[in-house]
Amino acid sequence: QVQLVESGGGLVQPGGSLRLSCAASGFTFSRYAVNWYRQAPGKERELVATITGAGSSINYANSVKGRFTLSRDNAKSTVYLQMNSLTPEDTAVYYCMVIGSRDYWGQGTQVTVSS
Repeated sequence: QVQLVESGGGLVQPGGSLRLSCAASGFTFSRYAVNWYRQAPGKERELVATITGAGSSINYANSVKGRFTLSRDNAKSTVYLQMNSLTPEDTAVYYCMVIGSRDYWGQGTQVTVSS
């Protein structure tokens, strides 16, 4: 079955960095785009970034452009979200998501940016 497992979240100070990972299994990973979403308390879920199956096209939300970098390693069935220059506004649960026969979501990983 399809599984998406996020990791790498944690507590970081403003200006710091984190790298999130999304490890996938149960499907042909390289054929599918992967999306990263985040949801802050009391806010709507927000699409952060998307990468195509081959990694040839990547799109970012304006709120993270220039600070976040999305990449993938299809040999490892893993997507990475490098997050730099973090601010308290980046505090959220981060989810990876793949659209297959339905939408598949990971369990999420908490990112907290605070001094």
